[in-house]
Amino acid sequence: MLKTTIAREYRNKYPNFPTLKLARILFKENQPVFKNTEHARSILRALEGKTGVSSTIKDKSLYTTVARPYNPYQLPASDETSYERFYLIAKRLLLLSDIHIPYHSIEALTAVIGFAKKEKPDAILLNGDTLDFFGLSKFCKDPRKRKFDEELNTFKEFIDILIKQFPYAKLYFKIGNHEERYLHFLWMKAKELVGVPEFELENIIQARAKGIEIISDKRIIDVNGLNIIHGHEFASGFFSPVNVARGLFLRGKTSAIQGHNHQTSEHTESDMNGKITTTWSTGCLCELHPEYMPINKWNWGAAIIDMADGMFEVRNKRISNSKIL
Repeated sequence: MLKTTIAREYRNKYPNFPTLKLARILFKENQPVFKNTEHARSILRALEGKTGVSSTIKDKSLYTTVARPYNPYQLPASDETSYERFYLIAKRLLLLSDIHIPYHSIEALTAVIGFAKKEKPDAILLNGDTLDFFGLSKFCKDPRKRKFDEELNTFKEFIDILIKQFPYAKLYFKIGNHEERYLHFLWMKAKELVGVPEFELENIIQARAKGIEIISDKRIIDVNGLNIIHGHEFASGFFSPVNVARGLFLRGKTSAIQGHNHQTSEHTESDMNGKITTTWSTGCLCELHPEYMPINKWNWGAAIIDMADGMFEVRNKRISNSKIL
């Protein structure tokens, strides 16, 4: 009742604020009451009748069926892309990056699955480059490699195994730069198919992974204040230190974790007020010495992220000799 009362007061005070903007203010000014921004947003959406399910809210005076005004000066229509964070709510998240199916490592994935089964995550995030899409690459390709449909069939087999081993975990699929290859292929080779539902990547993935939630490309995932990205969201060639996590800190200046570089690393700095900021990069779960780059600094790895009381704890694991380190 307290949460609902406070949220109602804020909505009445700021009737024209977008829900997400108001939720950020609500959480910032009432952190003991609301766990995070997404928690505050869910209360506001219930008050506004936007939850899509039967509500226990008796006072429906704030219900709305039209978008709140956002263009008071009647500026001309814009093609600007809408960009919002994705708020992922879980108690324990298993983070898997750069599997590159069908060039996945059976050894690395076996170690991760065995370890994670004991940890009992309630959510699994496939954090980009889960699929390799080798056949759709713009680079010169070996015609003997697996075809596009074979990659998708292998992906389905992998998802079926995850669902069997983690039946109570919610699955999330983040679009990485390798999954981008599909859209780029359509734009360049089959632009007439762009926008046709049967050819949308989201529908292709969900047809082989029932119940999985797709997180669009280059969108930040927020978990209790920890920013999760794949790693290709920043322009290439900008800040490329030896330590990938330090590069992430120099770019983002906030606590964050990424994949993409196939290296496990960590970087921590504190400011003059003692506030600690840490960034991480995770290892990959694919073959370590592919034909196109057999000599590299890659390593296998994955992460477990625990959330409680509005905080997060990252356990960034490396894998060697079939063991979690």
